[in-house]
Amino acid sequence: MTSTANAADFVADTAAVTVLSAAEQEEIIRTHMPLVGHLVRDMLSRIPNHIHRDDLTSAGLHALVTAARSWDPERGIPFHRFASTRIRGAILDELRALDWATRSVRTKARATDATRQALTTTLGRTPSADELAQALGTTTSDLKQTDTDVQRATVLSLQGFTTSSADDLVTEKTPGPEDMLLRREQIGYLHHAIGSLPERLQVVITEYFLQERPMADIAADLGVTESRVSQLRAEALALLKDGLNTHLSPELAPVPDNPESITARRRASYYNNIAENTSVRSRLALTNAHGHTAYSRGPLAAV
Repeated sequence: MTSTANAADFVADTAAVTVLSAAEQEEIIRTHMPLVGHLVRDMLSRIPNHIHRDDLTSAGLHALVTAARSWDPERGIPFHRFASTRIRGAILDELRALDWATRSVRTKARATDATRQALTTTLGRTPSADELAQALGTTTSDLKQTDTDVQRATVLSLQGFTTSSADDLVTEKTPGPEDMLLRREQIGYLHHAIGSLPERLQVVITEYFLQERPMADIAADLGVTESRVSQLRAEALALLKDGLNTHLSPELAPVPDNPESITARRRASYYNNIAENTSVRSRLALTNAHGHTAYSRGPLAAV
């Protein structure tokens, strides 16, 4: 995902009439970057594997920036909902741009598949080419040509994403035993880090990211404003990042300016809670040998 440091660059490069100040735009972009990742992951689960995550993420981030510049809070539409529509549209546009097949070819292919399924149900067997062509009101030659066009588009699409070798077509290589063990450790730490959050922050993270509930509904349940929920979400994400870094990447962990301050002590207490609530055994118990959640337990049961 594009780093948060690029948010200001996106804002500066986008020319539009704006309502929010540059600082407000940068903050709302940074806060909602996880939304882009969520929508991209959802789309990737329903499209061919050769589509690269980075292409969709780039389109989604650009839409997020555009949404931040054009959003008017006075209209009463929550930014999450407003941006989601823009981001989904941008991702779909990117997918259309990556499709080597023309719209007419796709239309013919869908009609052929639907007719084939209908005939299979009626005849109790797969229809012959002649039967399928007759039902479509076309010829077997046209059917073969449509099939060829679709296959050619697929090959071109694959070639378009291949830079050097067949390995580039694999979006996620199967991890080795050591990599899998590290991944399971990380997942376990994430479980425990969320479970160690203060109750209200845990509710926001679980319901917003895992249960995909609208911010307005979460705000209503908690009896606060959407703006407050956004603040709680940002606070929780910052705690999670620092808490995980403290245990997994100490060199990235923050060093408080004043260790005796109330904020520093609260953060230190949170980091200690993670340590007290986790062990190698408990972390690995949350996933099976393939890195999948082994059973429903804790705040990530919905994963």
